[in-house]
Amino acid sequence: QHRNPSRPQVTQPESCRICRGGSMAEQPCLGPPASPAPPNPRTHPRDKWSKKMDFLLSVIGFAVDLGNVWRFPYICYQNGGGAFLIPYTLMAVFGGVPLFYMELALGQFHRTGAIPIWKRICPIFKGIGFAICIIGLYVSFYYNTIIAWALYYFYSSFSGTLPWASCDNPWNTPDCTNYFGKSNVTWTNFSRSPAEEFYTSSGDACLGLSLLPAVGIPACRRKVLEIQKSGGLHDTGGIRWQLLLCLFLIFTIVYFSLWKGVKTSGKVVWVTATLPYVVLLILLIRGATLPGAWRGVVFYLRPDWGKLLSTAVWVDAAAQIFFSLGPGFGVLLALASYNHFHNNCYRDALVTSAVNCLTSFLSGFVIFTVLGYMAEMRDVEVEDVARDKGPSLLFITYPEAIANMVGSTFFAIIFFLMMITLGLDSTFGGLEAVITAVMDEYPQVLAGRRELFVLGLITVCFLGSLSTLTYGGAYVVKLLEEFGAGCSILAVVLLETIAVSWFYGIQRFSHDVKAMLGFTPGLFWKLCWVAISPALLAYPEWSISVGFLIGASSFICIPLYMVYKLVWTPGSLKQVRSRMDNPTAPGWAGMGRDATGVSPGQVADASSASLLWHLNPTGRAAGEGL
Repeated sequence: QHRNPSRPQVTQPESCRICRGGSMAEQPCLGPPASPAPPNPRTHPRDKWSKKMDFLLSVIGFAVDLGNVWRFPYICYQNGGGAFLIPYTLMAVFGGVPLFYMELALGQFHRTGAIPIWKRICPIFKGIGFAICIIGLYVSFYYNTIIAWALYYFYSSFSGTLPWASCDNPWNTPDCTNYFGKSNVTWTNFSRSPAEEFYTSSGDACLGLSLLPAVGIPACRRKVLEIQKSGGLHDTGGIRWQLLLCLFLIFTIVYFSLWKGVKTSGKVVWVTATLPYVVLLILLIRGATLPGAWRGVVFYLRPDWGKLLSTAVWVDAAAQIFFSLGPGFGVLLALASYNHFHNNCYRDALVTSAVNCLTSFLSGFVIFTVLGYMAEMRDVEVEDVARDKGPSLLFITYPEAIANMVGSTFFAIIFFLMMITLGLDSTFGGLEAVITAVMDEYPQVLAGRRELFVLGLITVCFLGSLSTLTYGGAYVVKLLEEFGAGCSILAVVLLETIAVSWFYGIQRFSHDVKAMLGFTPGLFWKLCWVAISPALLAYPEWSISVGFLIGASSFICIPLYMVYKLVWTPGSLKQVRSRMDNPTAPGWAGMGRDATGVSPGQVADASSASLLWHLNPTGRAAGEGL
């Protein structure tokens, strides 16, 4: 590690080193302020970003992902349109940006990954690092599959007529309704657009055609999910080999972008992080010129001030900003750990957070100008068109509009290319967090073997993603998306904030920031780190946590009593087990006969006979007389 000789280096107080060594009897890590402690000796020097822009583009590329395009616009209009910008901005200022700043500062100061960093903060919280890595794996299992879907669409876009532009394909059902360029078309609740049937093909037309191998199967394979061949999570069916090839190509790109570290990934993001903004600008200009675009913009921004009185709106704003900026995934720790020690991470946090939020806002115009156009063509309200959310917005609603534009092939190609690059950036960051954390935790084993370790990790992620490539893979994607990184990541960020602010000490952390930047964080940042941000993190989840506690309060008696018996019964574990397995064995409390001379077995027999009599007082055998 290189240090600036002009700045004094102060070692950590002995009291705090004792605390972080495991003695929690003392005041936890709240001793005098500390400055950078000498890093652990490394056999290999730590990589550094070649340019400052490599780091900034990597952070922006991670934070700006597919969720900015599909999640923010939907949540915005659902929660009051323009009025939603008020809670969103407040949650960003008091919650998201302070935590974003904290993680960048932690990673840059300690220059290590999400697992070993806790040796220097508070070792009892080291499990946070392992939790981050597991969450990163869960996300990689489904997130890259969504990118593979986009790649499939990208490949399908290279045709004179887009395959989801009409209802004249072998996979379409009688419910397929194409209203573009036609008059007197009635749209009902049973109607499905060509784009919807291309994406999900929820009808049974393909099942009938599958009896004709020479004709039906090739046509059926042109659709993306073929979800009609799955019975659900219990019966996901076989693997879609087309999606398997797409996913293999995605992971190949990821491997060769990460295998050499930040030296290679820092160059790749110059394309993957900047291209989406070029495409968004092109799509925004095209969308603004469509008929009915103004209807979508009005629907997007029309304020519903009454929504601000709803608690759910503020909860959605908090969840959106936390998931959008991405603290808690370990990515910011990992990326900042390759910075120079005196890099101005404070300015980086403000710039990248602002870019992320503005991108979300811009994406709303790109999406809703097109939704207004679709509402105009269907002759319905924008609200009826904007019901889709999540991946459906990107794979059904928007492609349907593109298919009916002039130059549809060009716009489809650049749109799905944008989706691929948005997804790749986030994948780079997510896997780099796992790579940095594990390699820094086990440098004796993995030092100098990054290429092999990355190959092994990519292989694990690829194998873990296979279930998402089946006919029922969409169910698995939804399962992992809902539970893989939902409440767990919010809990991780909450514990991380508590560990740094309350155990490590806000004064010590502020002194660390001053050692890097030359100035101490202001009172606003300290208040956010100590109280406001943790409160915002805890609030959306407290009701869910209370519900789980109520549900577990009865069941917890079972394992608690088992532990109680194992601990308080005298003798070795083997003796205790033998007594529990055989209650009548000598030495077991209450064994043999009680004071009345009746054995437990006789009591049980008598009780059973009494119970049977109450259930069947006539004495008839089961089924007799029926």
